[in-house]
Formats: sequence, structure tokens, C-alpha cells
Amino acid sequence: MAKKDETPIGPTGRPYHGFPTPPKLAQHGPARIVSLCNQKGGVGKTTTTINLAAALADYGRKVLAVDFDPQGALSAGLGIQTHDVTTVYDLLVDSKRDPRDAILPTAVANLDVIPANIDLSAAEVQLVNEVARESILSRVLRKVAPDYDVVFIDCQPSLGLLTVNALTASHGVLIPLECEYFALRGVALLIETVDKVRDRLNPTLQLDGLLATMYDGRTLHSREVLGRVVDAFGDDVLETVIGRTVKFPDASVSGMPITEFAPEHKAAQAYRRLARELVSRGAVA
Repeated sequence: MAKKDETPIGPTGRPYHGFPTPPKLAQHGPARIVSLCNQKGGVGKTTTTINLAAALADYGRKVLAVDFDPQGALSAGLGIQTHDVTTVYDLLVDSKRDPRDAILPTAVANLDVIPANIDLSAAEVQLVNEVARESILSRVLRKVAPDYDVVFIDCQPSLGLLTVNALTASHGVLIPLECEYFALRGVALLIETVDKVRDRLNPTLQLDGLLATMYDGRTLHSREVLGRVVDAFGDDVLETVIGRTVKFPDASVSGMPITEFAPEHKAAQAYRRLARELVSRGAVA
């Protein structure tokens, strides 16, 4: 008698499904806007924004990545020079500017970016006295959302006014979470902030999922942290897990997504799988 096929168990301890390749879209837009947030730095927000955006672009989606961190790591990771160009800071402080003037193409087809540089660090001070200051980014992105299928906002590692602006502008939030104890500690605070924004500013905001990053299945610590996250958040934890690899910094230095830099690497395959999972969940088109 033939042995019954069984779905393999993934790192999260749940069945590891193979998500289908998403079909081509008959038409583009309006975009679903997703913020990638975590107040802890170094958890893979920018890496995830770049590679998830590139993977979805490869699947025929029109994607806009918004660099919302004064460090400008997203812009650099996509090979964008941020000197003498219109940045997201200019759009925040000058409501008359056309956001399309700030949009730059990348080397990846279907993927554009609104860059940022150190000027953005002054934005919180300048916006604090503005009327409806939490909604300024929302007003900016509303003008370009019809041109795209997905807009990703790469947030800075804080829960300040810029991050609140991103959450207010978004339909969903994706939380990259390093498989390390100190990264786990701050998740409850971030979820609380998301809940407050939903209650007070953006009632349509949804938690699209928690993404485990920098996972090393060889270490007990990584496995235990991931297990605790799944125990605490259940199905909100995405099945796809992003492993730790030196290919990510190599790709960043080259100014390319890993899906372009090393398309056959398991990390590139993981981000393509993440893109398919989010489409299957309805988090993106």
C-alpha cells in the first residue's frame, strides 16, 4: 500500500505549505499600503522591504518602496543615490510638491522607490506643530496609490511621529522579528502601538503578520524564540521563515535585491515564498 503523502513541518512547528505562484493581474492599482515596523533596529526591516518588494515585482506587481528611515538604507540597498534628489522629507514639509517628482526607478522592473536621506531626521521636529500631523504621509501616498499594486514603507527603528505617520497611512503592518530574545521583548509594545493607531487614527489598520528573520535552526535559542512567538501570536506568525546568511550584506553592498544578486540562493527562494504567502493571505494583490 502506498504511503500517504504528508505535508512537511516547517520551522514554526506548523505544516509547511507550498503557496502557488500568483496569477498575473488584469489591471494595476489602487495599492495596498503596508508598513514594515519594529522599534528594535537590526531585525531585517530594510532587507525584507527590498527583497519582498523585488519578489512581488518579479511576479508582475507594480511596487513602490518608500524609504522612511533617515539612515537611507533602503535607498542604498537599491542602488539609489540620495544627494540632489527630491526625497520623502521634501514631500512631508511641502504639501505642494508632486510625489511623482520624488519617485525613482530601480534596476528591478516594476519596482520604484521614494528615497530618503539624513534630512528626514529633522521631520519630526518640523511636523510637530502641523495640523493633523499624523496624516501627512497618508496625504502624500494617496496621490500615487492608484499607480501601484503595493506600497511598502520601510520605517525607522522607533515608535515616534514618523512611524505613527506610516501606520496611519497603511492598510496593514508587517513586523519582522529577529529570532533573538531581546527582539521578542519589544513586540508587545509594538502591537500596543498598532492597536492605539487603529483605535485613534486608522480603524482599517490590520496586522498582516509577524515574520521571523535571522533564524538559525542549528541553535536552541533560535528555535526556542520562534516557538515562543508562535505560542503567543499563533496564526499571525507567517509560515515563511528567513534564515541567517552572509548573502544579505553582500547583496546590500552591490545595491541589488538578493533575488537579483543570487537568484538561486535559499534566501532568495524564501523571499519569493514570502511574497506568495502574503498574496495567498490577501495581504497584497
